[in-house]
Amino acid sequence: MHIFNDHRLRQREYLLQISRAMTAQLDLVSVLSLVISYAVEMTAGTSGLIALYDEESGDQLRIRASAHVPRQDWPAFVRLLRLAPSDLAQQGEKVLREVADDIGLPLRQMIALPLTLRTTPVGLIYVFRAALNVAFSADDRQVLEDFADQAAIAVSNARLYQGVLREKQRLDATIEHSADGVMIIDQRWRITTFNRTMELLTGWSREEAVGRPCAEVLGIHNLQGINICLNDCPLQRMPATHNPVVEGQIRTRDGRELYVQSRYAPQRGPQGQFLGAIANVRDITLQKQEEELQNTFISVISHELKTPVSIIKGFAGTLQREDATFSAEQYREGLHLIEEEADRLARLIQDLLDVSRLTAGGIRLDVADVALAPLVADVVRSLAPMLTAHYQVELRFPDDLPPVRGDYERCRQVITNLVSNAIKYSPEGGMIRIGGWPEAGYAVCYVSDQGIGIANEEHEAIFRRFYRVDNRLRRETQGSGLGLFLTRAIIEAHGGRIWVESQLGKGARFVFTLPLGQHKLAE
Repeated sequence: MHIFNDHRLRQREYLLQISRAMTAQLDLVSVLSLVISYAVEMTAGTSGLIALYDEESGDQLRIRASAHVPRQDWPAFVRLLRLAPSDLAQQGEKVLREVADDIGLPLRQMIALPLTLRTTPVGLIYVFRAALNVAFSADDRQVLEDFADQAAIAVSNARLYQGVLREKQRLDATIEHSADGVMIIDQRWRITTFNRTMELLTGWSREEAVGRPCAEVLGIHNLQGINICLNDCPLQRMPATHNPVVEGQIRTRDGRELYVQSRYAPQRGPQGQFLGAIANVRDITLQKQEEELQNTFISVISHELKTPVSIIKGFAGTLQREDATFSAEQYREGLHLIEEEADRLARLIQDLLDVSRLTAGGIRLDVADVALAPLVADVVRSLAPMLTAHYQVELRFPDDLPPVRGDYERCRQVITNLVSNAIKYSPEGGMIRIGGWPEAGYAVCYVSDQGIGIANEEHEAIFRRFYRVDNRLRRETQGSGLGLFLTRAIIEAHGGRIWVESQLGKGARFVFTLPLGQHKLAE
């Protein structure tokens, strides 16, 4: 009797130690290994398995851990797992012996107990013995049942922890691969999370950024150069602003100047105290540049529209004055000037309409075979008034150049824009060469000048809407910043492409391609 009581006492103490150990474990694999090892040891078993129901289907048992059963032998026990819990008492040991014979393990007895959490089945524990002379007792079953209840709680906790961990990993991956910069700050305004996009955006590595004040790392400045994050942080305003937004300039660690927008999602306590925030930071430099270009465009286009209107109105008013006498020659000159300004106004309005159509859905083309050389010669003749004595024009087209497949008026518009630009941006005159040749199903054409040239960094920008080259001629030459934008749109609508080859002070060479007539125009 004394020995029995000592055994019960040791079992209870053991159960308490096991429960504490399992409660401290949150890794599911570690919990399961602990459960089955202690279950076998507590009941003086030879080996054992623990199987859990699949979390998704809920009706299929899978072996997840074992004690003294090699992993390669797990598939043999599937027959045992297929038995319903109610059939284990009648058929379990018979199936166990069949399995044991197949894999060569001396297993003759079995006790199987369910892991249940608040009536929800979690899995089963199987404990095996090799000996037949010592059967599992009612006391063994009772201790194992008590242990199984604790084990079910530990398994459930571990699963919950694994689920939270998976969600955290998914959230971390989402933050890390976000196209926007993501930064999390704590209640002391220190950075705790800094994703890859933030590294690229600011030039700070996350190792350097984490732990630093956000005002030091991001440091958004307004147009007056004041650090908004230090002097007017919206997260510090009272009453609190809901999801505030800050826009301004930053200077990156590698010397770039960017315009960024930072949207904050603050967390606050019951009394409104700041607990931290998530910042979504986006580079809006191009957007701001586009806005500035549009503002510049509005200013330029207003001037461009007012000038011909003012000239037309002025000359028309002058010519109809009754107190003045004009010669026939003066009338002709005045009317000629009115006509020129009206044409200029019509071209400007046409450009605006073309941009509007392009934005709405593309340019419509009236396609036919177009002979380039005669078209270019005709454009040069029409621009003769702009070509003073210090300009020379040279045409270089082979006699056998096939016609291109295109819209005649649109092709004329392209040549006119490029030659007009060559004249405007060659204030000292010089040679303007226009030529082309056939190549791989396309006509490759060019317009070159000996003017002021274009800086490398502006080679792509000049084809943007409203963009005008930043140089001393910008204020001296007329233009809306739409010509090259439309030129590219027309060329690309034909299935060709256009680019510029130029250096400052060394002239410019615009090159474009158009499909030859024997090739079907790309839709």
